[in-house]
Amino acid sequence: MSTRALLVLLCLVGSVHAAPNTQAADDIERYLTDRGVLAQMDQIRQKVGGKASELVVNAMGFLGVPYRRGGTDADTGFDCSGFVRSMYEQTVGLVLPRRARDQAAATEKIDKQDLQPGDLVFFNTMKQTFSHVGIYLGDNKFIHSPKPGQQVRIDDMRQAYWQHRFSGARRVQANENNEPTSGR
Repeated sequence: MSTRALLVLLCLVGSVHAAPNTQAADDIERYLTDRGVLAQMDQIRQKVGGKASELVVNAMGFLGVPYRRGGTDADTGFDCSGFVRSMYEQTVGLVLPRRARDQAAATEKIDKQDLQPGDLVFFNTMKQTFSHVGIYLGDNKFIHSPKPGQQVRIDDMRQAYWQHRFSGARRVQANENNEPTSGR
């Protein structure tokens, strides 16, 4: 898929919470290009098929949505676990638990070196293991809704802040009833 086509797809996905226009599309393209996101998305599409790719593209459509504690949708904002839950429900049709620590408990533990786009990454941001969650994009990048006053964004797990707070990686797998399984 071309970069331009991917951008159009992002705009369409993002139109759930904002009506796209030409200037907005140009701004989004510039933002995503400056941060290397478009190149990463092309790489992800080549490496990853199906649902993981859809999940990542869908999540990228919500860049810029404000953080809201307890938030579960783009109209009012997301907190970290609300964002992850919403992306999985919209894209995969899988309803994850509401809280980050419960999402960790309901999914399969994997090694950091085995991370693939669409996996969950957890961090200790409140002196509690699994107090923050995001969706892994590849190349050490993840998308998340960070904290009050900020918006859904992409960060690099190699940044000192995230590197020191990393508390685990999980893979979402569903059973025959399309419910998450922990693999424990």
